[in-house]
Amino acid sequence: MKIEDVIKSTVSIDDSKKVILNIMFTQSVIGEKFAEVLKPYELSSEQYNVLRILRGQKGNPANMCVIQERMIAKNSNTTRLIDKLLLKELVTREVCPDNRRKIEVQITPKGLELLLELDPKVIEHEKMFANNLSQEELSELNHLLEKFRNLK
Repeated sequence: MKIEDVIKSTVSIDDSKKVILNIMFTQSVIGEKFAEVLKPYELSSEQYNVLRILRGQKGNPANMCVIQERMIAKNSNTTRLIDKLLLKELVTREVCPDNRRKIEVQITPKGLELLLELDPKVIEHEKMFANNLSQEELSELNHLLEKFRNLK
């Protein structure tokens, strides 16, 4: 469906504006579908992102700065996200013994188990969108989005 139809526009939209609208609308659709995947686990996409970052640490703790810089949504309140994950016993948080101002966060076995359960569901979610495109189109779309995002 064309973006003009989605937003019920009756006026002509120039291509540069149309691209922005398409990206924003597509992000919204992807986010809504992803929220449906996470809902039974009472996780937000930001909480899931933190868990993925911590799993990527391969057993090593990460400080809050590392987590924040690796987040997809850079405006996320990392402290609040960690607090919520602590309540669910998916992460641990400790003060660094060498630097008391530094907080180290680590994923728990429960957090790792949750990600293992979610992995096939997330892959299915990704494939659902990718099924509409060939491998060549997916590569080209990635290339174009990276090029579009590269502001000078």
